[in-house]
Amino acid sequence: MMKLSRDVAGPCLAPGGSVVAVGAFDGLHRGHQALLNDVRERAQALGCAPMVVSFEPLPRAYFSREPVARLSSVREKLLGFAAAGMQHTLLLRFNQALTAMSPEDFVQRVLIERLNVREVWVGADFRFGHKRAGDVAMLERIGAERGFAARTMPAVSLDGERVSASRVRALLAAGNFGAATPLLGRPFVIEGKVEYGNQLGRTLGFPTANIHLRERVTPVQGIFAVRVGLGESACSWPGVASLGVRPTVNQVAQPLLEVHLFDFEGHLYGQRMAVEFVAKLRDEMKFDGLDALKVQMSHDARSAREILGMNPTLIDA
Repeated sequence: MMKLSRDVAGPCLAPGGSVVAVGAFDGLHRGHQALLNDVRERAQALGCAPMVVSFEPLPRAYFSREPVARLSSVREKLLGFAAAGMQHTLLLRFNQALTAMSPEDFVQRVLIERLNVREVWVGADFRFGHKRAGDVAMLERIGAERGFAARTMPAVSLDGERVSASRVRALLAAGNFGAATPLLGRPFVIEGKVEYGNQLGRTLGFPTANIHLRERVTPVQGIFAVRVGLGESACSWPGVASLGVRPTVNQVAQPLLEVHLFDFEGHLYGQRMAVEFVAKLRDEMKFDGLDALKVQMSHDARSAREILGMNPTLIDA
């Protein structure tokens, strides 16, 4: 089982030495996966621990005055690290104290004292330390002086373009899930625990399972055909979902993911649910009353059934 630590200060986490990947790792796309794979293989060859250093909140979100969309939750990212074979994650709190740390102090306190690093792996555009003063060349120089190696992971390309989190976010925002899937190495999924709502969907003939995203901002908004996984099951149950702020009823200030599972009977409250986004049907919009909203929901359900290969006439209305 992967271990998790949060602080710069503390005892050495790898007395036998470590190979470390450092980065934000939003979405754990194929480029990230390749980097973690190299770290795991090098750690095995050197007989030491494969480890990862990441940051929460994401650095770009910390410095932004506007909400910043992200591809994965903290939980999803940590599960991805564990699946990639990392033995320990140092998930540093990205705050004023960390941003004030010089590149030399970051290397000394985090990589050397905390992680006993033998190799550190980063992307070619990696920057670190106060005012992003540190770069790969500085990391290589300090490593040569202090007895560890700095390695850079070549960019992973697909169809002649570099795989990046920003590229994935742009594709998802455009509803192009088919193009985003090979970059991620998997379909785009949002998972969370089903919570109670106001049960408005039930009164309209479309009961929904609700996942409150709270402060998390996703690159997707609108109405979607989806497949759902319950508990540990694969995403196979067909449905239609809304992700947004419900402008017609104006009852949520933060994004809410509402999922109507076709032909489903049972209770979902408290269960973990994974929602795979298959196709975007339309943008979220405000309707002139609940009757108009219900008519549109029927149209959305029919479209989703068609996309998911179901009988479109069997709508829940």
